[in-house]
Amino acid sequence: MKAKGKLWLIFGPVIIAAGSLILLFSLPLGWGHFSDRTERQAAVSLSPKVFRGRKIKQQALENNYVPFFGSSELSRLDAFHPAVLDAKYQRSYRPFLLGAAGSQSLTHYFIMQNLGSQLRGKKVVFIISPQWFTKQGQRPDAFGFYYSPLQTTDWIIHAKNNTADRYAAKRLLQMPSGRASQTTAAALENIANGQPISKFQTTVLRAKETMLLNEDALFSHFQANKNLARVEKSEKVLPAHYSAPQLNQLAAEVGRRETSNNQLDIKNSFYKSRLSGHRMKVLQNSQTSFDYRQSPEYSDFQLLLTQFSKWHVNVQFIIPPVNDRWANYTGLSMPMIRQTDQKIKYQLQQQGFTHVLDLTNDGNEKYFMEDTIHLGWRGWLKADQTIDPFLTKQQPAPSYKIQNKFFAKKWQTSTHIE
Repeated sequence: MKAKGKLWLIFGPVIIAAGSLILLFSLPLGWGHFSDRTERQAAVSLSPKVFRGRKIKQQALENNYVPFFGSSELSRLDAFHPAVLDAKYQRSYRPFLLGAAGSQSLTHYFIMQNLGSQLRGKKVVFIISPQWFTKQGQRPDAFGFYYSPLQTTDWIIHAKNNTADRYAAKRLLQMPSGRASQTTAAALENIANGQPISKFQTTVLRAKETMLLNEDALFSHFQANKNLARVEKSEKVLPAHYSAPQLNQLAAEVGRRETSNNQLDIKNSFYKSRLSGHRMKVLQNSQTSFDYRQSPEYSDFQLLLTQFSKWHVNVQFIIPPVNDRWANYTGLSMPMIRQTDQKIKYQLQQQGFTHVLDLTNDGNEKYFMEDTIHLGWRGWLKADQTIDPFLTKQQPAPSYKIQNKFFAKKWQTSTHIE
């Protein structure tokens, strides 16, 4: 056998397989429908794959799932979590949890880019944490972990020459993820400078988008998930019929039992693994210099508000508190927290976002927080008393008045409401 024939026998199958795979991901395929069980798993999975993906979210949102945007608090899946209450009491909506530790406004903005048809004119719940508003703002490594080339590609193709899109392009260029692809970076430079992307960039990005869509649809079927089992187990703790007083009493009992090893009303397992022993001594007065009043996060947050306004999305915002006992121990300034709270609410209310549940002053309530900054038992129940009627009752159509001044450096760095 000639040398060429031998080489073909060795490498031919590899070449054919690679070519077939490229063809598979290059064609606009459908990939079918997800089962109800898969939707339920994805909705509580808090999986980065689901967060970054598209198809499973689009299908779920078309089937009465409601996006609950947030960060690490969403993972506190105790018996009083919105996902558990909804499942137990068979409500007309189901939360689709979008977020995890490190996900902030900029991540959420790009993640939601190709959900327009599913979100337009709908309702969502958004938990906005004061801890996002650090001097650095969104951490590049956290942004990169949740970065979705699919959503970003879709956004670039449809970007316009306006204040919000120019700002978004500039912010994305500040992240290593935004410069990972030469074509993506070049297109972002055009948008940031108020110029249209080139025909070549459009062609390359559309081909890339097709491949990413096929990849997303294929691999979304394989979601290993333990959170649904946690939700189903937690349902069994709750009374058969919804009763706010009975649930509040139960939440206090559970909270008391699960915070028995410390004086900070922090969940035993969290305290033992993260805070006990020498770690507590190190953390005493460790947050005296923390300040959330000046941050690029305010303008990243404005991107989200601009997008919600564009799609006429009715949003219930929730501002969680800080555990007062923890704040006293670490020296975190509560006057600073209240000023941060006022700045966030001012940005919302000045632009017509009127559904704001402010829990800032509830950080001293017993069994309200699960740990240092995350809602728990009674905290989730209080949030539910606002979330459920917001989602189940008809709400007036929002009337938003977006103001581009909130993209300015002056607003980011201001410590006083103007």
